[in-house]
Amino acid sequence: MPQAPLASKDGSLFRQVLKCYETKQYKKGLKAAEQILRKNPKHGETLAMKGLITNSLGRTEEAFAIAKEALRHDMKSHVCWHVYGLLYRSEKNFEESIKAYKMALRFEPESQQILRDLALLQVQMRDYPGYVESRGKILQGRPQLRQNWTGLAVAYHLAGSYAEAENVLKKYEETLKNPPSKGDIEHSEACLYRNVVIAESGDIARALEHLESIAKVSLDKISVMEYRADYLLRLDRKEEAEKAYRALLERNSEKRQYYNGLEQSIGIDPEDRKPMKAIYDEFAEKNPRSDAPRRIPLDFLEGEDFKQAADVYLQKLLKKGVPSTFANIKALYAGTAKRETILELVEGYLASMGTEEAPTNGETNGNKPKPSDFKLWTLYFLTQHYDHYRTRNTTKASEYLNRALELSPGTVELHMTQARIYKHSGDLQKAMEKMNQARELDTKDRYINTKCAKYQLRNDRNEDALKTMSLFTRFLTKRNGVKNDAHGGPLGDLLEMQCVWFITEDGESYLRQGNLGLALKRFHAMLKIFDDWTEDQFDFHSFSLRKGQIRAYVTMLRWEDTLRSHPFFVRAALGAIKVYTMLHDRPHLAHSLLSNGNGEGPDFEGMSPADRKKALKKAKREQQKAQDKAAELAAKAKEDKAKNAQVASADGEMKKEDTDPLGISLAQTKEPLEVAMKFLTPLLELSSKRVEVQCAGFDVYLRRKKWLLALKCLIAAREIEKENPVVHEQTIRFRRAVDSLAEEDVKEPSREVLTAELETILPKETDLKSYNEEFLNSHKDSPQHVRGALRARHLLSPEDANIAGELANTLSLAHLSLKEAIEGQTLLKDLKADNKDYNQKASEKFPDAAAFQTAA
Repeated sequence: MPQAPLASKDGSLFRQVLKCYETKQYKKGLKAAEQILRKNPKHGETLAMKGLITNSLGRTEEAFAIAKEALRHDMKSHVCWHVYGLLYRSEKNFEESIKAYKMALRFEPESQQILRDLALLQVQMRDYPGYVESRGKILQGRPQLRQNWTGLAVAYHLAGSYAEAENVLKKYEETLKNPPSKGDIEHSEACLYRNVVIAESGDIARALEHLESIAKVSLDKISVMEYRADYLLRLDRKEEAEKAYRALLERNSEKRQYYNGLEQSIGIDPEDRKPMKAIYDEFAEKNPRSDAPRRIPLDFLEGEDFKQAADVYLQKLLKKGVPSTFANIKALYAGTAKRETILELVEGYLASMGTEEAPTNGETNGNKPKPSDFKLWTLYFLTQHYDHYRTRNTTKASEYLNRALELSPGTVELHMTQARIYKHSGDLQKAMEKMNQARELDTKDRYINTKCAKYQLRNDRNEDALKTMSLFTRFLTKRNGVKNDAHGGPLGDLLEMQCVWFITEDGESYLRQGNLGLALKRFHAMLKIFDDWTEDQFDFHSFSLRKGQIRAYVTMLRWEDTLRSHPFFVRAALGAIKVYTMLHDRPHLAHSLLSNGNGEGPDFEGMSPADRKKALKKAKREQQKAQDKAAELAAKAKEDKAKNAQVASADGEMKKEDTDPLGISLAQTKEPLEVAMKFLTPLLELSSKRVEVQCAGFDVYLRRKKWLLALKCLIAAREIEKENPVVHEQTIRFRRAVDSLAEEDVKEPSREVLTAELETILPKETDLKSYNEEFLNSHKDSPQHVRGALRARHLLSPEDANIAGELANTLSLAHLSLKEAIEGQTLLKDLKADNKDYNQKASEKFPDAAAFQTAA
């Protein structure tokens, strides 16, 4: 039975509650709601609003209890169900929120606000059929608003119903009594969006026809020209397409996509692009300051033609003093001939400078640079050449760099490159120091500041890196002489700014140090950042429709669908999965002092079971003492900030206190593999073509005893890279694991599928030792494959004493990199093998590498 309406005075108070909630005057709104409830304690809608305001104050559990009580008193109120849905939405439980909204619509089917909230959740959840239905109802309720028509068209478009989407847009245009003004941006965008829908439906000819009809009213002339050129090319109207791309290049001669389109329209064979040289020369002559028409031909020219073009290009940039000259052409180093030609040219420039005379004043006032400037950037180029991984010779690189520093000791780029040379030599400490010196030469440059922090992280100096980054965060903004540390100091600033590169590097650094707690803390921070980016879509679902930016909105939605394939998310997720598999294999790591940051824990690996048990108890006691001390310090700090009791962010939201700053609780999870699935699932969905992702999936599923899923990952990894050393090792591990399974471990028909599929990969009768040795012999010149085979050999024969010797033999390979040598050292450490001989040989090959000097 519906509740009786409130009295006039209480009704006025209720409207005040609504207004207070909308203006975020929560305390005032709560006071008004309680005033109503004193007279009407069972008024459901007032209780619902009280719950909503309570949730905004951070008391979520209490808010849900109040909302449930409101529903008990007034089950048929759309307000109560709407509020219930809003509470679930705030908790990101979108499925339950949608259910609540649908219940609210049963009692108030015409409510525009509830329909909009439901539509937002449906598009967020990618429930496109439901989104179409909700958008249709919104349009029926308010057909006079253009954004409602556009919203329905977008819904149909996302659902793949191109004809219906176009029809909606067309019908709205037909309802217009007066033509829109020439400056109507929303109409211009809607017309172009309709054109995109037609093109995506596959009807390119009609898309071109429609584009021609809207060209005059469209304000985005560049898009019209780009679409037209693309459509003409796809329709094989190459002469017209050529003219269209030439017109685009007249406007922007730096965009490579235009040159690619021009090549296709002319009919240039991708395997023989030499005929394009004349065309690039034409654009280079028309645009003397453009880089693209001079740089692109270097990709396809060969022999003497390449030498002449490279000579002109390099001299132009080096004489101009462009620091990024080497970065522009290093992609050409993939070809040996081009690499040697470039070196010959640049060394020739340097040799010819010895005979140059100092210029007169008149010459320096013109376009001619000083010979010392040309010489400076030529030396800088040669430094980078010999520091490149394909041509690395750090001794020669240092020689050229020192000559350049004599000419210009204050040039920041030279000092940065010196730090890079030390890094490639393996001396991370010196690299960090040199990069800091470069930073001090220009303390206002954010890029150099960032580079310095990155080098500090690579050297595992986390606090120094944080201090460096704080120079460009608001932590050092002083107010009344006091540092602004209300947001958690510089780390809080970086987390709030979502500085993903720093958080990822910081987590990887802690992982290298064995600080699993803080490593997980950073990796989970990355997970939250990407969750926040997903949730940020809510702001654009209504904003983009209201502002008419539809094409950009649809592009954003499609980008969000692949968000977790981002390289930084992949790195963080793989790091987190590695930590959780370590915690599953060696649970004592979660309780050792290694997991909470001081790195001085006992060596659990070398203990007997009885001693390990005692040491674990001791570690737990010490860890509890450390936690109690940290809690005491935190409480004291909280008291010191009593004047600012409520720490709020800029938008007024309550700042949650971090109860686990060291990540101890994360490291001590009872179900590490289940938590690892939070990171693994999006990787397998969006980055399934990466072999390291499939290998990580195999590791997790094998430990979870999900045999068919582990097999699926193994098959996918072999399809990507069959000869990958990690895949080879996992194949052997899986064969051994399946052979040792009891009948009750895997039941039919799963066992039959598992056995049959594995038989096609590695038959049961195969001698695994011979199989592994054959793999080793066929890849003996590859350090990575040797390590994979030796790891598999240790799995098959743990007592094999020849592993260290064979691994040391890889140090004699000419193409062995420092990174590969360090990975070999890590393998010996993992296998608990003697690495003294290996470290000695490695230090001879890489004399500056600190990793082998400290370990020797």
